Amino acid sequence: MNLLPQEKFETLGLSLPPAPQPLGIYKPYLVDGKYLYLSGHGPVRDDKSLIIGRIGDDMDIEEGKLAARQVGLTMLSTIVTNFGSLNKVKRVIKVLGMVNCSGDFLRHPYVINGCSELFAEVWGQENGIGVRSAVGMGSLPDNIPVEVEAVFELF
Repeated sequence: MNLLPQEKFETLGLSLPPAPQPLGIYKPYLVDGKYLYLSGHGPVRDDKSLIIGRIGDDMDIEEGKLAARQVGLTMLSTIVTNFGSLNKVKRVIKVLGMVNCSGDFLRHPYVINGCSELFAEVWGQENGIGVRSAVGMGSLPDNIPVEVEAVFELF
């Protein structure tokens, strides 16, 4: 049976946190033709609080990967809140993952896999995996461990 993305998400038994509101002067998303651009998102919990920490200092790699998955859920929440359903998205085009980490941390791609694996679960291997960059940062806003921005193709 071929499930639609929204149905696939529902079978995962996960919840979406509230879609974040901008805390600066920017748009959380922008549509240009058939492309949906999502601004950088952080790991918002269901209670609206942020996951905080720096990987390699006060957070380990597995906690970082879970934080990246939570960022993915936050991004899905922005899509559902503003477009009504994950079914409006045809595929993932590009993901940029930024990891707040100590200077000796080298496994940025592993951390960002937390987000990429979620997208692959929702849209499948063919449409859920796009091109990607995973980079380390000396800091991120409010000391969040991961920030991700992405581009999607709409139907």
